[in-house]
Amino acid sequence: MEREAPIILKRLKPFIVAGVVLAIATIFIPSILVLPFTSDKVSGRLKETTEEDWNTRLTEASAVEIAVYRTELDKVEHLPIEQYVVGVVASEMPANFEEEALKAQSLAARTYIIKQLVTDHDLALLKGGDVDDTESHQVYKSIDELKKQWGTDFFKNIEKIRQAVYETKGEVIVYGDEPIQASYFSTSNGFTENAEDYWKTAFPYLKSVESPWDSESPKFQDTKVIEVSEFEKILNVQLTDGQIGEITAWTDGKRVAKVKIGEKQFTGREIREKLGLNSTDFTWERKGNEIIIETKGYGHGVGMSQYGANGMAKEGKSYIDILKYYYTGVEITEATPFLENTVVKK
Repeated sequence: MEREAPIILKRLKPFIVAGVVLAIATIFIPSILVLPFTSDKVSGRLKETTEEDWNTRLTEASAVEIAVYRTELDKVEHLPIEQYVVGVVASEMPANFEEEALKAQSLAARTYIIKQLVTDHDLALLKGGDVDDTESHQVYKSIDELKKQWGTDFFKNIEKIRQAVYETKGEVIVYGDEPIQASYFSTSNGFTENAEDYWKTAFPYLKSVESPWDSESPKFQDTKVIEVSEFEKILNVQLTDGQIGEITAWTDGKRVAKVKIGEKQFTGREIREKLGLNSTDFTWERKGNEIIIETKGYGHGVGMSQYGANGMAKEGKSYIDILKYYYTGVEITEATPFLENTVVKK
């Protein structure tokens, strides 16, 4: 029997080791599961962190603060640039968009504010603010406002957006060593617009390109019905013989450039803004006392299409691919030199 003992132990050894491992795992795994998430820069991602951790990381990314005039509160709020970018991306692009699209939006938002900072502007107009929080510049919402807007989806959404901003922190879009006018909008009609065809100011990087992905946007098509009397009042015209007007010119982006109604001439932009249309790609017809207006796209059409960016991301394109497609001839570089000049300037 004494000789059999070592054999029995040898046979039992795997089971004894497994039991010890299982016991150790039972003791330690629960404590591992409740440990707070920490940063993991090896994979290039940040795991879930606390609000304070995120604020620290985003604050450390840049010492530059943005002065945002909060229109409804009638006061100026100061916050680090990357935290500002988070608030803009969260307000300007749906949180359920692809990560690469959110990264592209992060670059556009950051470039827009840097361009604003390095360009002379009248701070008195915004009571000391660099920008306001509306579409006049970029829509910005605070964390508290986003919590109310998203409810139970807040933590999922904000984590995703913060990740996109953090992974592109300190990057800016440039053309000829200068930050670009990073214009963007919701949905194209299948093409983006030349800047000069909407704003009358040409930019070499804001040129019309095809954007076929936008047809998947819920905002791609719209119909608006306006009574003839209201149409005449708004445009200060008189319609006769069942006619509306004649579209006399189109842009490279397949939008209305010029319209003639009676003896009056309008640009497509004037018609869009006066009648509150979604875009300058419109057609219309008169039916009795009503004018039926069909539009394609949503927004001015200049620069990056957000739904187009999301479509490209779904096809596996990176945020750099997206930006270089919608902004012709640009490069992505570090924002540090521009931000340093901003600090000196202030």
